Amino acid sequence: MLKMNSIKVLPVLLLFILTACGQSDEFGQPQLTPEQVSLGFFEAIYVDRDVEKAKKFVAPDIQEIMDHYHIASAVQRHVLGLSMKQVTMSIDEIDIDFFRKFTDDVTVIVKMQGLKGGRNWIDDRTIRLHKQGNTWVIVEILPEKGRIEG
Repeated sequence: MLKMNSIKVLPVLLLFILTACGQSDEFGQPQLTPEQVSLGFFEAIYVDRDVEKAKKFVAPDIQEIMDHYHIASAVQRHVLGLSMKQVTMSIDEIDIDFFRKFTDDVTVIVKMQGLKGGRNWIDDRTIRLHKQGNTWVIVEILPEKGRIEG
């Protein structure tokens, strides 16, 4: 009898533990990791082509610059210095480890693959994020160091 009750309680206990581990903001939305913020920003610009959607991932000074350019293709060209289509992306590198709870600044390199001028192209962009409260925001798009042609 005891064995049967513990089998019924175990899934409920596991569900409770899993939901308690996830952090969320004051509105009940799950906190995004630096990786998720980075990919969300680049997906909004290169895949969804939605500047308004991308603005939620960046600091106010970058939002102002993006407002100036209005459309995703202009942000690609003038803010990121890389116009591409049919883009897929992944996190190439992040300078954060297990102790991310104790740091407020991280640098992320996002690797992008797609078409540039009709040719296959592989490139990356480095961004710096800062933790403001419980939220990570992009505070700087670092100058391009080099490119990788595909």
